[in-house]
Amino acid sequence: MPLALAQFICSFAGSNLNVMITDITHDLHTTVQGVQVCITLFLLVMAALMIPFGKLTDRWGRKRCFMIGLSVYGVGALISAASPGIGVLILGNSIFEGVGTALLIPPVYILTTLLFGDMKSRAKAFGAISGMGGIGAATGPLIGGAITAAATWRLAFVFQALIIVIIVLLARGLNDPLPADTARPFDIVGAVLSAVGLVVVVGGIMAADKSLVLMLVLLAAGALVLAGFFAWVRSRERAGKEALLSTGLFRNRTSNLALVTQNVQWAVLLGSSFVVSAFLQTVRHYNAIQTGVIFTAATVGILLSSLAAGRLARRYHQRTLILAGFVITIIGIIVLLALVKGRPGAWYFAPGLFLIGTGVGVMLTPSVNVVQSAFPEKLQGEISGLSRSISNLGSSLGTAIAGTILVAGLTDPKRSYGVAMLVLAVIGLIGLGAAIRLPAAEPAAGASTSAPGS
Repeated sequence: MPLALAQFICSFAGSNLNVMITDITHDLHTTVQGVQVCITLFLLVMAALMIPFGKLTDRWGRKRCFMIGLSVYGVGALISAASPGIGVLILGNSIFEGVGTALLIPPVYILTTLLFGDMKSRAKAFGAISGMGGIGAATGPLIGGAITAAATWRLAFVFQALIIVIIVLLARGLNDPLPADTARPFDIVGAVLSAVGLVVVVGGIMAADKSLVLMLVLLAAGALVLAGFFAWVRSRERAGKEALLSTGLFRNRTSNLALVTQNVQWAVLLGSSFVVSAFLQTVRHYNAIQTGVIFTAATVGILLSSLAAGRLARRYHQRTLILAGFVITIIGIIVLLALVKGRPGAWYFAPGLFLIGTGVGVMLTPSVNVVQSAFPEKLQGEISGLSRSISNLGSSLGTAIAGTILVAGLTDPKRSYGVAMLVLAVIGLIGLGAAIRLPAAEPAAGASTSAPGS
């Protein structure tokens, strides 16, 4: 329960700001782009730190990292609630909550893998956790909108702090099956290179609406830093030293493809959430609760598919579920575009959002299960950090790409909305292509290639 609830609140934090765009811009005297930066930075901080913090779980212990992460997150929520301007909101929400999430999420998936040994029970556990993550992302707009409309957006952060207190109380009896290895070395240079590379790449995407030259420079610089990171990792492995991330993790074809599907799933979910929310508030002039209620359709879709995750895992191959999820999600985007065009009514958004929520909910659990189950226990810290980093990178890329297209085209919002959603559909097709290449047979737990130097 504490692990699932932790995933819920972190996913909630990634989407609840979407319905508060108008209220925050007025209260903090900022712009839609300022709120987009806050949301994207939160997701990006998680993506940048998930790999090094996943590695730290081996050295500090999984439960210890989990509890520290909860504390940092709680402090960030309180800072956000009291923020007088967008800068302090970014400090509390993007930095503190992002760092806290990066600390606590890898232990969630490592402990689940360690505590549930066989594929079926692990699928049920991941179903509960991933389902709560999807529900958190989908209900963020509804709960956040209700709180904002009833009182103020600041209370949404107080709500997060209260949930953190509940998780801390529930986690007191949580057991860590493996002892911490305090003598295990930590690759500081690798951690810095990976974090800087990811930040610069996403920063380049967000700079697209300001300067094409700046965007290309940042993208090139980010690519060079990431190339330097992989060169550094290889040099440490050749020297027999422990690196931040074992390159052997990328030699498992099944895991690589499943990681792509994870990245795309969250890119589509968070990207569409931001685009639709911003469109409703800035163009249709809906308030927070009206926007949140519309997103109930996506919430219902994710909830229904998540509740059926265990039953679906028993009846169908993981690959089949991932394929079905992408097909349903892409159809949802097409329906969203077809029904909304030229129609002023809010409920024309519901069918498309329901299909997107259902599709993402169907494939969340099998994608995570395929990745985690492809590696033995000794690599769970690394693969969990990599998996969560790839997912959160997808969230930040989806928000950055689709959000930048929307914000840059607010002078012609209907056209920019359509372009942004079409881009998300193309991203969904990339995920579908990766899912098609997944093997039909289920991999045995831990039956993957071992990583050098691990």
